[in-house]
Amino acid sequence: MLQRIAIRNLALIRDAELEFSDKLNVLSGETGAGKSIIVDALMLLMGGKYDKTMLSGGEDSGYVEGLFVFSSSEKTAFLGELGIDADEEMIVVRKFYADGKNDIRINGRSVTVKMLKSVMSRFVDICGQNEYQVLGKKSEHLNILDAYIGDPAAALTAELREKCAEYDDVRARAEALGNAEQRLQRMDMLAYQINEIESAAVKRGEEEELTEFRTRAMHGEKIKTALEGAEDALSGEGRALDGLYEASRMLSGIDKLSESYAELDRRLGDLAVEAEDIAGTLKDLLSEVDFDEHDLEEAENRLAKLRSLKRKYGDLDALPDKLEQLNSEYALLSSGDEEYERLKAEEEKLLGECCKLCKKLSAVRREGAKRLEKDVISELGDLGMANSVFEVAFAPLPERDEFEGNFGPRGADDIEFLLSPNPGQPLLPLVKIISGGEMSRFMLALKVIAGRYGGVDTMIFDEIDTGISGKTGLEVAEKLADISRRSQVFCVTHLAQIASMADCQYFISKTTDGYTTSTAVRRLDREGMIDEITRLSGAGEVSAAARRAAEELKAWSDGFKRDISQSDRSGN
Repeated sequence: MLQRIAIRNLALIRDAELEFSDKLNVLSGETGAGKSIIVDALMLLMGGKYDKTMLSGGEDSGYVEGLFVFSSSEKTAFLGELGIDADEEMIVVRKFYADGKNDIRINGRSVTVKMLKSVMSRFVDICGQNEYQVLGKKSEHLNILDAYIGDPAAALTAELREKCAEYDDVRARAEALGNAEQRLQRMDMLAYQINEIESAAVKRGEEEELTEFRTRAMHGEKIKTALEGAEDALSGEGRALDGLYEASRMLSGIDKLSESYAELDRRLGDLAVEAEDIAGTLKDLLSEVDFDEHDLEEAENRLAKLRSLKRKYGDLDALPDKLEQLNSEYALLSSGDEEYERLKAEEEKLLGECCKLCKKLSAVRREGAKRLEKDVISELGDLGMANSVFEVAFAPLPERDEFEGNFGPRGADDIEFLLSPNPGQPLLPLVKIISGGEMSRFMLALKVIAGRYGGVDTMIFDEIDTGISGKTGLEVAEKLADISRRSQVFCVTHLAQIASMADCQYFISKTTDGYTTSTAVRRLDREGMIDEITRLSGAGEVSAAARRAAEELKAWSDGFKRDISQSDRSGN
């Protein structure tokens, strides 16, 4: 669950820190006060897009920090696989700057936005206008159904994905062989590449050796002068070697008088021997510094050739492997018609296996769809849509001889969610029939079902109360309270019914000093909650009667939550 969030310099929020309940958390306030900023902060923690216009005016940077606590060993293991140390606690920090850049860290480890999204999908589920739009897309309905079914669909999809990859590979190879003209063109190219690599006869380490030679040749005069000078200093007139030998000779007359003299004599002798060896090496090197211009030109040409090969084929040391690969492909293409027939037979076999897996996956989906239909209709009944009819419509699977080109890694199913929200209305696609209020309740029904089968610790509902009021609002509030017994829930609302169910409530308001405007966030005590329920009830001028009504609503909500908590404890 999200235990705490700290926000600094995000839009109109300069500095705020909020602590939450592990049950139902409600955010309310007047229109335009800044409730959406809190949602934006949560979205940033989930990997949402950051735009530099989100930074408070005049500031260079800001941040959102969230503290998540959990007791799932599965989540701990998941974070560990990503190299993130976690012991039932996760701190997510997202810093943002005026230049549009981000710095994201999870428990101190720097992560990408993509990685942040992957992690947070295990912890938080947010339901807002974007998800409503997704729900209206037929292409997303298969994803929803598979998520509902869970492991059986996931396992078959994984197996099918692997088999499809094999099929696509074999099919591509067969297509390449099946076109004689293309095959000959490819063989000509391969022959050229094979000859180019073989004739180059690249030796391991050759590039490095030539590069070193070129460097020495280009600095030949400098090298020669230095070597000659060093050799002359050791072996020339008044040479250092003579001095060393003379010093050793002088000490040899007294070396028996003291160990210190003997040690100096030995050291001078060693120096003289080493200096003489160095002098000999200098002479040898001098004989090698007369670089020929022709040799340098050849080295340059060879290096140019090696660089060309490197651009074409990559690492020069890997050329033997590349050559083997090219020869194998050439031999395969040379087999021509025989290999083509073999590949076509393999393609047909794999197509049959894919077809069987698709049908098996479809059967699992159809069975799961029946369960989903029952669950959705049941939940919609609790939400004031008792007469609704919901159906997961499947298009017929293609026949075996029509299967090619009509399936993919996700199978061959074409499905769509259909709904009749009222008696007498035909079943139609969601996007064509559902109102804002109905969409909110339909989405809530799906979330309730998802929560029942496990999943994330925290659920965020933004604008779940769109298009609803009165009794329906109360039914939605009851459902949110029910969900919050199993998962932490956040809800941005303007409905008194939902606010009355809050275990923790924050009031968001806008303030100004005449020069700047900012958003303030204040946690409400029980009296403050009742004041806010009164305001949300739309009673206009606050009266004693309106406040009594708010107190009664709050008391009723408290009783409802006690009842469902007792029911949970009794196992009903």
